[in-house]
Amino acid sequence: MAEKECSGAGHQAPTLAAAAPSPIPRETWEGCSVLLDINDGDRLVFARLSPAATLKIGNKKCSLGPLMGCPFGALFRVENGPDGPYLARCSPSTSAASNNSMQESEKGNTTENNRDNRLLIDNNTAQNLSSNDIDTMRKEGATGDEIIEALIANSSTFEKKTVYSQEKYKRKKQKKYAPKVLLRRPSARSICETYFKKFPARTGFLRVDTLSLLLCMANVGAHSDVLVVDMIGGILTGAVAERLGGTGYVCSISFGATPYPSDIVRMFNFSNEVRNRIVQIPFSDLCKSHESLESSETLLNIKESSTLAESSSYKNSIAISAEPINQELDLMEDQSVSNEEMLTFPGNSEPNPLSSNSCSTDTIDCKHENNASITQEPVNKGRRPPPEIVDWWKTNGFSSLIVAAPESDVGTIVQQLLPLLSYSAPFVIYHQYLQPLATSMHRLQNSKMAINLQISEPWLREYQVLPSRTHPLMQMSCFGGYMLSGIKICNSDTYEK
Repeated sequence: MAEKECSGAGHQAPTLAAAAPSPIPRETWEGCSVLLDINDGDRLVFARLSPAATLKIGNKKCSLGPLMGCPFGALFRVENGPDGPYLARCSPSTSAASNNSMQESEKGNTTENNRDNRLLIDNNTAQNLSSNDIDTMRKEGATGDEIIEALIANSSTFEKKTVYSQEKYKRKKQKKYAPKVLLRRPSARSICETYFKKFPARTGFLRVDTLSLLLCMANVGAHSDVLVVDMIGGILTGAVAERLGGTGYVCSISFGATPYPSDIVRMFNFSNEVRNRIVQIPFSDLCKSHESLESSETLLNIKESSTLAESSSYKNSIAISAEPINQELDLMEDQSVSNEEMLTFPGNSEPNPLSSNSCSTDTIDCKHENNASITQEPVNKGRRPPPEIVDWWKTNGFSSLIVAAPESDVGTIVQQLLPLLSYSAPFVIYHQYLQPLATSMHRLQNSKMAINLQISEPWLREYQVLPSRTHPLMQMSCFGGYMLSGIKICNSDTYEK
């Protein structure tokens, strides 16, 4: 057995072509993925920008063409034009000015703060402006702010409300008559928060603070070679690639003939330098001997009651595509599309993550108007690492290991993958339940393959910070999963056996 280096973070795989990483683009372009935050998080939509793409807000359909060429973080508002509703860019200082005015009024006028809403009766008679009047104003070209000002002027109870109630009333009307759209950059944090808010099961209930701890405990940094078992849609692979920034490699390993789905990686807008560092490889190409491959297949239940002949035929049937993962996506076609034509969210229709063909077509605002899925082609199988890089990994090992396999035996996976790491390399396992990690920790302690083993539970509390109204949020997630971390060591007794 070839000797490995004694430091997990001190080695670096040879690079084929050293190139400076390209700067992160600050503005959008045609074909890029964006995250549209509608009305301060009331609705989150992943979209692919194109001149034909449209976004439906309420009963209005707006083109996404004006968003191309704008910087990330730009704020837009739905306005009525002669050709119909459209997205007009507005300054975020307008919203900040209203919040500052509310805070100044609360601090400067103590007599008004003593008022309350106990005498207000909700009998639908306080508003003198009818719906017909509002429709008439819209036909005349009135903006959303003008309609809101008219509603306030014709309300008989607005002046009797507290300052906080007045601001709440304005926000409610603004969401209805002047919706705002914030143009956000898809990043590891924003993507993880969006999935956790809408469909947490698709990413294994991975919370954003848990994701950050996984990267920290695995010591993911520049020029690292990270081995990843990502069975949660690709969010972990994308986060590691984002942290590497075009240096090192993130190797997504699979235990079957087909790599696991990784559609989320396509939402990051990675450059070619970063995409070339994302590789996928089957476990059979990295295993040290035929016996280790056969035992791994048995323990992972990939092939039950497999014989030696079946094992050899299994190895011969493995064919990983050499197409690079940086192929352009044609999720948005060159035709008139609606807001529902957004990036497809991966999801497993069956609880078995080892079957990569069990992708569901469920989406978050991600379908055509006829409810047909956008992703008609199979998931891109990824780019195969160069042979010299694979030989380097077999000799020197990976610098760290991250495992996220909610429906698999993580203890068996870790025992099979730890020999692929260099000595003193950190590893971390994520699971939404405690018992699988406790069992895995017991196995590692008995085998004496790792030290510094500990199970951690992340904890997060979000606060609302406002004058005289600072308190924890009423609805928060009290569960963020569990993590088992440790450091691989060299056990001479094990290798002698």
